[in-house]
Amino acid sequence: MRSLLFVPADSERKLAKAPACGADVLILDLEDAVAADGKEAARQGAAEFLRSRAAGGPRIHVRVNGLNSGHIEADLDAVVPARPDGIMLPKAEGGGEIGLVSAMIAAREAIVGLDDGAIEIIPIATETAGAIFNFASYRGASARLAAIAWSTEDLAAALGAQSYYDDDGGLTDPIRLARSLCLYGAAHAGVAAIDRVFPNFRDTELLRKEALAAARDGFTAKLAIHPNQVDVINEVFTPSREAVERANAIVAAFAALPGAGVIGFEGEMLDVPHLAKAKALLERAKEAGITLH
Repeated sequence: MRSLLFVPADSERKLAKAPACGADVLILDLEDAVAADGKEAARQGAAEFLRSRAAGGPRIHVRVNGLNSGHIEADLDAVVPARPDGIMLPKAEGGGEIGLVSAMIAAREAIVGLDDGAIEIIPIATETAGAIFNFASYRGASARLAAIAWSTEDLAAALGAQSYYDDDGGLTDPIRLARSLCLYGAAHAGVAAIDRVFPNFRDTELLRKEALAAARDGFTAKLAIHPNQVDVINEVFTPSREAVERANAIVAAFAALPGAGVIGFEGEMLDVPHLAKAKALLERAKEAGITLH
């Protein structure tokens, strides 16, 4: 999972084009991209799209409305029978909410004959001020938890911030704190960290710069709001052949010395965390279709 593209579930035109854009995951949006009077049409559009999807296409998640919206029950009633791969929970405020939504999904899975746990959950975990204090609680919250994402727009609004960019064009300190906490929270929970949407979909150079910084810091995927962003995101978050070759060599070097906690490798001393990092990279490469031996 490298790229996750939001698609308004009430737009037949955008839904029709989305599967060909190259995104690893399509997020059918029932929340921010849909006006209040369009929610029911969006639910129907999402369910129809899910039922008609072709085999071998991208994974499909649905961003439902938040727990306090008054819409989430109807959202789940509409889309769970159509068997999405996952639910994206906006305005999440910790592991307790993941457990609650997991139970809501489980009840509906049972009704339609899906295996318990078939549908995963990805929370957007930085959209309220209270959410910032709860990242540690995601660990062990649910086996459905697949990743943790962060975002800027709702958080900036919650803070009353005039902008989330500083005078040099970087993110302000309060917003960077949320970004960092997402990384720590995801690592603590043992799941992937997903970087925010870059709002200027026409500026692919700045998108690339932000994606490279995210990959450097430990994010393994990025949200997108336009198909034009997908190719750049996929490129940045696909491990290079050189990185895969090095990771394979590290794994092989440890395998040659079973039981060793530390090995010498190309002039460096590597220990168990380096091995774990190499194995994680190889797993991501495999998901992206890259295999080197």
